[in-house]
Amino acid sequence: MGGKIRVGLVGCGHIAERHLAAYAGLPYAEVAAACDPVPGRARELLDRYGFAEAKSYSGFEEMFAAQTFDAVSVCVHNALHAPASIAALENGACVLLEKPFASSVADAVEIMRAEKRTGKFVSVGFQQRYSGSMKQVKEICQSGRLGKIYYIQTGGGRRRGLPTSEGFVKKECAGSGALGDIGCYSLDTVLDALGYPRPTTVTGYTSDFFGKKKEYEFSSAFNVEDFAAAFIRLETGCVIDFRIAWAMHPDTSGDTLIYGTEGALRIPSTECWNSGAERDMTLYSDVDGSMTETVVPLAEKVDRDECLARKVEDFARAVRDGGRAPVPTSEALINQVIIDGVLESAKLGREISVEIPEV
Repeated sequence: MGGKIRVGLVGCGHIAERHLAAYAGLPYAEVAAACDPVPGRARELLDRYGFAEAKSYSGFEEMFAAQTFDAVSVCVHNALHAPASIAALENGACVLLEKPFASSVADAVEIMRAEKRTGKFVSVGFQQRYSGSMKQVKEICQSGRLGKIYYIQTGGGRRRGLPTSEGFVKKECAGSGALGDIGCYSLDTVLDALGYPRPTTVTGYTSDFFGKKKEYEFSSAFNVEDFAAAFIRLETGCVIDFRIAWAMHPDTSGDTLIYGTEGALRIPSTECWNSGAERDMTLYSDVDGSMTETVVPLAEKVDRDECLARKVEDFARAVRDGGRAPVPTSEALINQVIIDGVLESAKLGREISVEIPEV
């Protein structure tokens, strides 16, 4: 395309503010409109970032009926990901969709069908990929230095980090709890490093002990998981031992460990992997018959907002230049299949087989 791109924003909460701040720094992005059901919120956000001429609307249906766009950021609760993204695609826009992909695999498939039908793309918002440390992890895993990767321990969690918004803790709004909110990041980190192999089986466990405690302000509405654990088998023969928590008593659920036949990599734990590693990593291997440990210094240390800004810029550039989705839905679908599989396995109390739907 070249030139400027017309941008629309669906949802004007906290994460949308970071999107708008990033677009404001791009000379080729013209924010034309934003919508939010909370009266005055869209207008206030547009004015704060200098988009006084942009229009504000109460809903995406009204916004898309009034204007057309090249690019749309969708920053609403998970249950609205499918209708908002499909409407944006049918408006003629490419979509930057905040994680997780959707509230269910069925919704994710509907988005992908609309993507195929319209010829536009959807990029899913896994901004931790823009951290130098996560690029290092992928490079090491794909370099062959670890040999055949056969086991991964990963996850994360907050000692106390239950959401402060009711929409995150109601299944009808979110689809899942800690799994979809922060678990999707840690899953994407290791799956991306492996080249996104398909899962074959999932054994899952979930609980909601902290969210149901009376002292938590949304306990009466809480009907998602605040903790999840899973054992995920991949088509490559590798298995992922995974856990994630919004709240727990320990201060970490453990470092991420990637085991290979020729070496292993330790990545110090973080709360939710939404921006990358925070400390140096360690590479373990044998050299001339001796066990060695090599410190892998972080290429850089960046916070979530910087990673998110890079995500928005990469998306906007792809739209401007007619490029491909930076984080394609074909990968995000695998992530969503695993999340749904963990929930279904936990409900049934046994291991289940999972398949990637054809779109």
